[in-house]
Amino acid sequence: MTAAPHTLSVSEVNRRVRQTLERDFDELWVEGELSGVSRPSSGHLYFTLKDDQAQLRCALFRTRARFVAAPMRDGDRVRVRGRLSIFEPRGDYQLIAEAVQAAGVGELLAAFERLKAKLAAEGVFANARPLPCPPRHLLVLTSPTGAAIRDVLAVLAARWPLVQITVIPVPVQGREAAPALIAALGLLNRQAALDPARDAILITRGGGSLEDLWAFNDEHLARAIFHSRLPVMSAVGHEVDVTLADFAADARAPTPSAAAEQLVPDQRELARRLAALETRLARTAEGRLEREAQRLDHLRARLRHPGEVLVRRREALGLLQGRLDRAMAARLETERRHQQQLATRLAAHGPARRLTEASERLARAQARLHAAMPRQLASHRQQLAAVVRELQAVSPLAVLGRGYAILQDARGQVVRRATDTAPGQTLSARLGEGILDLRVVRADACDITPQEEISSR
Repeated sequence: MTAAPHTLSVSEVNRRVRQTLERDFDELWVEGELSGVSRPSSGHLYFTLKDDQAQLRCALFRTRARFVAAPMRDGDRVRVRGRLSIFEPRGDYQLIAEAVQAAGVGELLAAFERLKAKLAAEGVFANARPLPCPPRHLLVLTSPTGAAIRDVLAVLAARWPLVQITVIPVPVQGREAAPALIAALGLLNRQAALDPARDAILITRGGGSLEDLWAFNDEHLARAIFHSRLPVMSAVGHEVDVTLADFAADARAPTPSAAAEQLVPDQRELARRLAALETRLARTAEGRLEREAQRLDHLRARLRHPGEVLVRRREALGLLQGRLDRAMAARLETERRHQQQLATRLAAHGPARRLTEASERLARAQARLHAAMPRQLASHRQQLAAVVRELQAVSPLAVLGRGYAILQDARGQVVRRATDTAPGQTLSARLGEGILDLRVVRADACDITPQEEISSR
C-alpha cells in the first residue's frame, strides 16, 4: 500500500512562499503607474502599480507613509523601493514599500488630458441642453447585473414610480464597452422618431480604477454623446471619477444614485409641498376674508350723517379759534416785555457812558506814564555808567595808556617772542594813542634792546 503524500495547509503554503520570496529577492525598485490608491483610517497606504501588461499590489505602512511628501493620486507615475512578500491570510502577492518617488504623470492620465484638450477645442464639451424633469421614458445604458442599475432603479421607484424605464444592457468595461455604447446611442437616436415619449438617456456604471473606466474616455464615444439628439446624462464612477463622457454629456451626476435623484422629483417631497401649499392657500383665503370683514365693519362704524359731521367740524373750529386768540395775545405780551427789557439794557450800556469811563482811564494812565518816565531814565543812566566803568577796567586800551604796546605782523598776528620775527620784517605797534610802523633790524633771544627804524604813522 502506497503511503499518503505529505499534505500542506493553505497557511503553510503561503508562509513558505513568503519566506522564499523574502529570502531570494533583495530590495528592489519598481516603476509604474498608480491605480486604486486607498488610505484607510489606519494610516497605511494601499495601491497598485501598473504598466500596459501587468499590475503589482503594494502596501506602504503608516510609519513609512508619513515620509511621502507628494500626494499619491491615480494615474501618477512613481518609483517604489521595497521588498516582495505575500499577505498570508489572503495569499496576495505584494510589494512592501519603503519609499515612493514621483516619476511623472502616468501614461493613461497624460493621454486623457491630451484628448480632453483636443475635444474641448473642437467644442465637443459644449452640450448644455436641459433634461426633462421628470422624463416620460428614461433609457438607461449600463450593465444589467451591476450595482449601478440596482441603485438607479431603487431610487427611481422610491422617488417617482411613474417614470417609464428601459434598460439597454451594454458592457461597461473592457474593449467591447465603447463600441457597444456607441452602437446603442445610434440605435436609440434613430428610434426616437418612432416613440416621442423617449426623452432622456442615462449612461451609468459604478466606480473603479482609471483602467476600469477607460472605455468612457473613448474619443468616438464622446463624439457620439455630443451628437445625440436625445439629451444625455452621464453618471460614471464615484464623485472623484471624471471621464470624457461626463464632459460631453448634457448633464453629469457624481454617482448613479445622484443621477436618479436629479432626473426625477421626490414624490413624497412634492406631496409635502402640495399639502403645505394647500394649507397656506386655505389660511391665506381665511385671513383675507377676516381682514375684509373687519374693514367692512370699520367702514360701517365710520359712516355718519353729513349734518353730524358739520356740527363736529363747527365745534372743532370754534375751539381752534379760541386757542388761536389766546395764543396771539400771550405772544404779543411776551414780545412787549422782551422789548422793554432790551430798551433797559440799551440805556444801561449806552456808548456815552462807556466813552466817559474810557476817557477817565486814559487820563489816569497818562499821569502814571509821565511820573514813571524820569525815574526809569535815571535808573538806566546809572546802570549804563556802571557798565562803562566795568568795561574801562578790563579794556586793553587802559593797559596801553600806561606805556605798553601791542606788536602785530603784516597778517595782524600778535608777536609775543623775538624769535617769531626776522630781520627786515615790518611790524606795527599799537600804543595807548596811535600806531607805529616798525622794521626789525635784528631778532635775538637775549635781553639786548634792538635798534629799530621808527617812522610815525
